Amino acid sequence: MIASSIESINRVGPCASKVTLEKIDDVREARRKIIIDRAKEILHKWTIETMPSVDEVFKEVSDTLKLGKVEKYGSDELPAGPELASAKEIIVVEGRADIINLMRCGLLNTVALEGAKVPESIKKLCKEKEATALLDGDRGGDLILKELQQVTDVKFVARAPRGKEIEECNCKEIFGALEAKVPLFEQPQPQPSRPARKEKVKVELPKEVAEMIKTLDGTLEALLLNDKQEVIERLPVSQLAEKLQQAESVDTIVFDGIITQRIVDIASEKNIKRIIASRVSDAVKPSLTVQLMTFAESI
Repeated sequence: MIASSIESINRVGPCASKVTLEKIDDVREARRKIIIDRAKEILHKWTIETMPSVDEVFKEVSDTLKLGKVEKYGSDELPAGPELASAKEIIVVEGRADIINLMRCGLLNTVALEGAKVPESIKKLCKEKEATALLDGDRGGDLILKELQQVTDVKFVARAPRGKEIEECNCKEIFGALEAKVPLFEQPQPQPSRPARKEKVKVELPKEVAEMIKTLDGTLEALLLNDKQEVIERLPVSQLAEKLQQAESVDTIVFDGIITQRIVDIASEKNIKRIIASRVSDAVKPSLTVQLMTFAESI
């Protein structure tokens, strides 16, 4: 329209004129071509100066593969990570596949039981180092946990999400389980200097809740109950705090673990009335709105 309008001009000032359109140029296209040519030049220069050579790539991959080599430990020749001997803290898992999966996540201070029976070399190792047992979230993990409680000095225990094995877990799940680890043994509390103290009164709970407590002992799992004491959800203790922040209509929490200040604070915000667990942390401040109980105080 503009071009045809210009061609209709027949006079410029006092002079007769004739305007003819010869060519239309897209300035934007010309600019785009300049940008593309410059981008090609920059890419070519960057490729030459910064991209690693084939030898460098091969060396980096080779070094990574070296970190993934599973070693042998002790007279039992148990599968172990390459940093087991030098580490002060170690992770005890069930099998060789667990070792490999943990090494993919950068955890190299590992050793595997390779069976339900605890080898003598593991017993000795747990006395010398601070050991955490990282077990599958299944029945097999429950049995191994009981065996470790009886014959070793393992200090902490962590579990995979219920129904999953450590070799199936991704790194996020593994680190989440380790962060939620709990002491394997209850530590004895120092006796007060005063002559005597009143024993805590046991609280009678509904029969169904008392049965739930029995089934949870040793599983590292949690149950969320509504006001009718019906189970809303069953989940690993490692996911409890995150789940509570999203939960609705929860009246009671029952879990195999330690009641921490974080759990109490979230429960108070969510108007949860009662928390029942294996132990209450010494650092927890009493809550006016949330009743805190241990398994030992309930009947």
